[in-house]
Formats: sequence, structure tokens, C-alpha cells
Amino acid sequence: MSLVFLILLPFVASMLAAVLPANARNTESTLAGVVALFCTVQTALAFPGVEDGGVLREDIEWLPALGLQLSIRMDGFAWMFAMLIFGIGTLVVLYARYYMSPNDPVPRFFSFFLAFMGAMAGVVLSGNLVLLVFFWELTSLFSFLLIGYWHHRRDARRGARMALTVTATGGLCLLAGVLVLGHIVGSYDLDHVLKSAELVRGHPLYLTALVLVLLGAFTKSAQFPFHFWLPHAMAAPTPVSAYLHSATMVKAGVFLLARLWPVMGDTDAWFWLVGGAGVCTLLVGGYAAIFQNDLKGLLAYSTISHLGLIVLLLGLNSRLAAVAAVFHIMNHATFKASLFMAAGIVDHESGTRDIRRLSGLRVMMPITATLAAVASAAMAGVPLLNGFLSKEMFFAETVYLNASPLVATLLPAAATVAGMFSVAYSLRFVLDVFGGPPARDLPHPPHEPPHWMRVPVELLVLICLVVGIFPAWAVGRYLDAAALPVVGGELPPFSLALWHGVNTPFIMSLIALAGGTALYLFVRRQHRAGQMEAPPLMYRIDGKRLFEGALALLSGASRSARAALSTSRLQWQMLWLVLATLVAGAAPVLLGGSPGGEGRALLPLSASFVLLWTLGAICALAAAWQAKYHRLAALVFMGGAGLCVCITFLWFSAPDLALTQLSVEVVTTVLILLGLRWLPRRDASLPAAAPGALQTRLRRLRDFGLALAAGGGMAWLAMAMMSRPFAESTSTFFLQRALAEGGGTNVVNVMLVDFRGFDTFGEIVVLGIVALTVYALLRRFRPAGEAMDLPEQQRFLPADLQTDLLNPRGAQDTAIGYLMVPAVLVRLLLPFTALVAIYLFMRGHDKPGGGFVAGLVFSVGLLLQYIVSGTAWVEAHMRLFPRRWIATGMLLALGTGLGSVVLGYPFLTSHMAHLRLPLLGDVHVASAIFFDAGVFALVVGATLLILTAIAHQSVRSHRWHARLLEEEQLALAAVVSYDDEPLPPPRGAR
Repeated sequence: MSLVFLILLPFVASMLAAVLPANARNTESTLAGVVALFCTVQTALAFPGVEDGGVLREDIEWLPALGLQLSIRMDGFAWMFAMLIFGIGTLVVLYARYYMSPNDPVPRFFSFFLAFMGAMAGVVLSGNLVLLVFFWELTSLFSFLLIGYWHHRRDARRGARMALTVTATGGLCLLAGVLVLGHIVGSYDLDHVLKSAELVRGHPLYLTALVLVLLGAFTKSAQFPFHFWLPHAMAAPTPVSAYLHSATMVKAGVFLLARLWPVMGDTDAWFWLVGGAGVCTLLVGGYAAIFQNDLKGLLAYSTISHLGLIVLLLGLNSRLAAVAAVFHIMNHATFKASLFMAAGIVDHESGTRDIRRLSGLRVMMPITATLAAVASAAMAGVPLLNGFLSKEMFFAETVYLNASPLVATLLPAAATVAGMFSVAYSLRFVLDVFGGPPARDLPHPPHEPPHWMRVPVELLVLICLVVGIFPAWAVGRYLDAAALPVVGGELPPFSLALWHGVNTPFIMSLIALAGGTALYLFVRRQHRAGQMEAPPLMYRIDGKRLFEGALALLSGASRSARAALSTSRLQWQMLWLVLATLVAGAAPVLLGGSPGGEGRALLPLSASFVLLWTLGAICALAAAWQAKYHRLAALVFMGGAGLCVCITFLWFSAPDLALTQLSVEVVTTVLILLGLRWLPRRDASLPAAAPGALQTRLRRLRDFGLALAAGGGMAWLAMAMMSRPFAESTSTFFLQRALAEGGGTNVVNVMLVDFRGFDTFGEIVVLGIVALTVYALLRRFRPAGEAMDLPEQQRFLPADLQTDLLNPRGAQDTAIGYLMVPAVLVRLLLPFTALVAIYLFMRGHDKPGGGFVAGLVFSVGLLLQYIVSGTAWVEAHMRLFPRRWIATGMLLALGTGLGSVVLGYPFLTSHMAHLRLPLLGDVHVASAIFFDAGVFALVVGATLLILTAIAHQSVRSHRWHARLLEEEQLALAAVVSYDDEPLPPPRGAR
């Protein structure tokens, strides 16, 4: 199976899960489980190809000139992480099937879960550093959605925002570090980077790249001082916590450190930065975990501590320490996932996670208690369990480290103290929850969960036992394959034997077990005495307060800047906008020199052309002048200037541009005309300056100078571009290759759908986003004095349903009286417009036309229906669904590009075919026609969505005024009726 499908399949399943009905609980979980299990099996089958240092690789060309390609790469280390992602993901899906409530929006959960799985798979399988950063940020986005899944809870919203802010900011630092690293190496390809260790370490920018990469890794893996976000992510459902904190999200940072260890490690800067952060995180996380009263909070801080342990191992600049780090990544994933699931079972069956309320659950939940005890023992490093083996390797590396006497003394002591903390919080998890007398004040009577909910925990605990008892047989081959790429291709000698004799690491383990037990008894006695209910001062001073303080400071600064710079006057906003644009355009010209223009003389200008542009200039100046006094007149003059531009395009033999410009002019003029009535009136409260005042004259001179500079600069730039030597122009490239490589004689259309198809795809995406944004804003926009027309319960219905409420099937036709003839004409014109649009669309690849102009022409036909017949009548007789047009267009364009990728060609590569059709004969067809069809559909959908969003404002306005008039008439009728009644007799009269 192709490695690409290991990434794509979860995303495809995510989209399917999103559209399944809310009550399809079993279907959702089955879909997610089958996809995760299938990916697990396919990954397992790939092991022979990576066992002895082999690398499986697939490359998809994208932008090879910039060193960017979609490279999917799997070596032993990536294979191990992929097995953790898909394997534990399968178990979590099974667990979530029974954990999630029927009242929860299950489709949304599994959709986010599968998308996160695909993003994490993309991180570990990326063979290009830029692609890795892309998937890295996707993990931040989807983890935000998963953590904030219960968005009705404030703690979930805050935890999700905190996680996204910290990890996404670190991701931006990582992007900068990757760009610096690619600059040093000369390539972003991971294989090239891994072979350039000496070049990277000896470069002057090494420290810059190292710090930026470490910021990305430390924020993602919650290393000190960025550890504060992880405990707040516990607001997510327990299946999410089990997945994010054992095999995925927080492991991405240590994955990156291990991946780049052969390139950026083995330096003093690496040792102090990575090792220092690791030892601080190891101790702070372990210490804080002891004082947690929430089960998931305890596990969250224990995760921070164990992540610090892994980072510390990677920071020791030892190949054997790197092997130990890889081993502990595997072990930690198994026992931490099982512990989170056990905590979720306790919460699910008892109704609380508060350790102070839980006690004696071993009586009601004996099997769960046994599983939790074994997993906790593995976390504490008890012999015959997998955690003991990697902990022994960790102790050995701190003891035999070749470092200064101070480091060589303090590091083993810190490791032993951290081991004591691990034993203490592991004992607290087991004994305080499952030991002691049975609790009597729990929200629910505890009992064992359904069998299949407990199966994932049983399998993970079984792995802990098998690896702990038979390590060489159970995990030896897989550890060798995973560690080999991390250490640079040559494994150091090491042994996974259970017994190495009585040595210093073994004595450290005994001290940690005894000291941790004593520490637990001391803490338990203090808790019972009520003297340690709150964490000590050291724990209270954490990064959370610094983070919230920084956000408050930034918010205050932004409010001050907004108060100083913002204004309700459009003139000032336009002033700053034009000034900034002018500076941005002039800077490269002034710094880089003139773009040229001496190579070729311009064509002589005829008197007719001069007259044309004289008229255009007059229209432009008149539009600017009338914008202050009469907006409709300004719009008419602006249309005149646009018409002059259209004629200019025809003058210079550019019919494609002329067709597009004319269609855009018509559509935008109509849309602006509909929106004019909603613009605010002139603010009479602003002080009016005297026409002859010095301040007014200076302001006008300033505006005139700025307009002259901007217009003159654009004219000079156009002159310079048009007078360049023709041989230096990119036009030659496209003219020579349009027919041979693009399969079309219309160079403009071939450029848009083939050579620059990716740019066009980005442009239509932006167009769709703009249309949806306008639609979303106008749904909530209500002009001053006009209340929401729809009832309160219908206020936030989709626009399609609102349209049904506003426009019943029997809507009155407004095309009566003097509008009857125009109505008949425009209704007869609609099929003709559609025919012209089809004609322009079909000929676009070889002659003037194309999907964009065809979409605009068809939109004009529909616009005329709205203008003459009215919104209510049109929508009662034609169901247009503009959002579906946008979605269809996007899918068509994307599907065309992916089709070429499936066939082994770069994205959006065109293919030509000659078909012999009945009656038509030979027909030349290019695959770009499907991309153009997507452009057509999206343009139609975006235009109609903006139109209907504006038109519905008028509908609401008319209905509001009609209701207001009706209320006034009823009030008047009531007053008249009251006047006609006889006066009541005086009080007390008989």
C-alpha cells in the first residue's frame, strides 16, 4: 500500500464521519476503528522494509524549483511512531465507543479524532521539513478542536485556546528554524538534512536554527517553562487525553528532537539547552503531580515529568541515551494510555475524578483496580514491567555520563529524586483510589465497565507485562529498527536483560522505591491532617500566570493602539491604506533599482486612443468628486471608467481580459448598487471646516499629492513593464509552450488552468472565503432602527430555511404593470445567457472564454431575474443553493489536481485527449476542463451568495416597514374605536 494513503485515509474518513447522522453512533465508531486498524496492519506489514536501516520513500513533485515536494518517508523510527499513532488510536476508538455519551455530538468527535490522526501521521512520515511543519500546525489546530470538544464548558474553551496559542506560536518558531536550517543545508529534504550534520553544526546560523527548532519542540511537548498548557488540556474527554498524551500530540516534540538528534545534537549548546529543559521539566512535573487531587491532573503532570525524562536523555549527547529515550517513548505510550483509560473508567462509573472522594474501589471494581495497579507499577519503574527497563537505562546514563564533576554529581541525584516522585504519585493513584474503605458519597454507585470498554486497557497492560518479562524477545528487533535512524546509522552495544547485577543504577532504583514510598506516606498523612490541601508556593509560580499576564498586556496594548489609530472616518482609513501600499511598492524599486524600460519603444498612440483615455480620466475624476455628494452618480462614472478599460483591452488585442473586465464591471456594479442603501449617511456631528480654511487646503493638497504619487507610480510601472525588451518577458515562455505542453491555443486560459493552476486554485479559494464571509456578516447585520424580522426561535436558522420562511411558494410576482415587459424579456434571456455561458466555457481553452467569464455571464443572467422579478419570486421558483455551488466548484478543482497526482504527475498537470463523437466528429478535450468547471461553479456560487445576502436585507427591511405600518394602522383603528364608545359613568354614580 502507498505510504500516501496512510495519511490521506484518516482525512477522508474524517470527512465521511462529519456527514454521518448524529444517531449513527455505531457507524461512526466502526468507521474510525476500521480505518485505524487498517492503517495499523499496513504499517506493521511495512516493517521488513525498514528493519535493517531501510527507508521507504515516495515523492510527489510540487515545486521542485524551490526544493519543495510532497515527500513521504518511513524509516524505523517513523515506523515505530506510526504504529503508536494507529495502534493506540484503534484502542482509543474502541474505548471511546463506550465512554462517549449518546447525548454528545459523536460525529464531530470522530471527525476531529480521525483528522488529528492523519495530521500526526503526516508529521512522522514527512520527508520534507516544510511539509512536516504544515502537518505540525494541523496537529495544533485539530488538538484545539478536540480539547474544546465540550465547548459549553468554560474550562474546555480556555484550555483549548491556551493549547492552541502556545503550540501554534511554537510552530511559527519551528517554521522559522526550518527555513534557517534549509538555508544552511541548501535543501528541505530530510535525507539531505540528515547527511549534513557537520555543515549544520559548523555554520554561524546553527545556534539561531537550534533555538527556533527547540522552541517549537518544547512548546509542543510541554517542556519547562511551557509546561503549563498541558494540565489545562485535561478538560477534553478522556479518550482524547489518553490519545494526545500517550502516543501523539505531546510526543511530537520529542519526535522532532530525536529526528534531528544526528544533525543538531552532540554540541555544548544542545547539551545545556535540551538537557537543562529536560531536567527542570522532569523535577517540576513529578513534584507537582504529587499534590494533584484530580486523577487526570495527576496523570497530566506525570506525563510532563516523563516527557522531561525523554528530553533529558536526548540532551545527554550519548548514543546509548538516545536509544534509552526511544525505548521510553514506547514504554510510556503503553502504560500512560492504559492509566488515562483507567481514570476515565473510574470517572465514567463513579461520576467523579476527585481523589479526595474516591476510596476502596477495589471492592466494586476489582478488575479495573488490578489493571490500574499494574500500569501504575510500570510508571513507577517496578521490576518485571517495561517501565523498569527504560528507567534503569536512564539511571545508568546519568551515572556514567562524561561531564564536569558538578553535573556528574547533581544529575544522578536529580534522577533519583525524580524516581521517588514517580513512585509517590503512582502509589497515590492506586492506593488512594482503590485502597482504603469503600467510599459512600459518590455520585454513582461504582461498578465494572462494559467488557469491551476494558479490553483496550487489558491489552496495553499485557504489553507492559510481556515487555517487562521478555524484553529481548518482545521488543528487541523493533527497538533496534527504531533507534538506528536516531543514532545516525550505528547502534551502540546495549542489553535488555532483566538483571545486570548489583550496580549503581540498581541501587538508585531501590532508593527511589523506598524513598518514594516514604514520601507517599508523608504526603498522605499531611493530606489527612489538612495541612497540604493546596500546592506549595513553588508550584503556584508557574508559566500559566506569565502566559495570562502576557495576553492581558498584549490585549491592553492592542486596545491602546486601536484607540490611537482607528477612526470612523473612511477618508483617514483610505489615507493610511494608500500610503502603506505606496511605500510597499516604492521600497523595492528604490532599493533594487528601476525595472527597466529602455529596451523597446511603445507603439504610437492614435488620437482615438488619447480621446478614449481622456474620457476615462474624466470619468475617474468625476467618480472621485461625486463620491462625496452623490454615490449613485459616482457609481455611474466609475462604470464609465471601467468601460474605457474594457475598450483598451480590446484595443491591445486582449479579448479575454476585455470579456472578464466587462462581466466583472456588470456584476460588481449591480452588487454595489444593491449595497449603496446600507452605507451609513454622512455624519453630521463631525465639525465641518470652512471651504477656504488653511487646514482644509492643506488636507486637500496632501490628498491630491498622495493620489498623484500613487497614480503616477502605477502609470510609470505600467510604462516600464510594457517597454521592456520582449525577449526578457515571461510571455515568450508561455507563447512557446501553451499548445505543446498545455494543449490549448488560448495562452491566457492555459496559463490560468495549467501553468499557474495552483495560483488560480488559491484565488478561487479566496473568492469562496470572501463570499462566505460576506454571507456570515450580513446574516447578523441589522440596519439601525430595524429589528430582526424573524421570530426568536428562527433567528439562527440556515439561510436556505430562512428563505423558505421569507418566500413561500405563492410569493407575489413584482413584474407587473410597467415591469411586465422587462420581466418577460429577462426570463427569455436566462436560457440564452446560459447558452452563451456554455459556449464561452467550451471554447475557453483555445479561444477567448473560460470558466471565469462563463460563470460571470451566467451570474448576470440570474442577477437580472432578481432585479426585475424580486428576491421572493425568484427564490420561490428557482432553488439555487449558492453554498452548494461553491462546495461543488471547490471539489471539482481539487479533484482535478489530485487526479493528476494519482497518475504520478505534479498537481494540476493537464492531459489532452482526442475523442471521436457521433455527429460532432473529432473533439479535442483537456483535463483542465474539469478544473475550469470548478472555477465556473465557484464564481456562480460566490456571486449569488453575496447577492442573496444583500437582497435578504431588503426583504427584511420591507417586511419590517410593512409590519410597522400595520401596527400603526391597528393602533389608529383602536383609537377611533375607543372614541366611538360612550364615556363610562362617573365613579360613584348610580
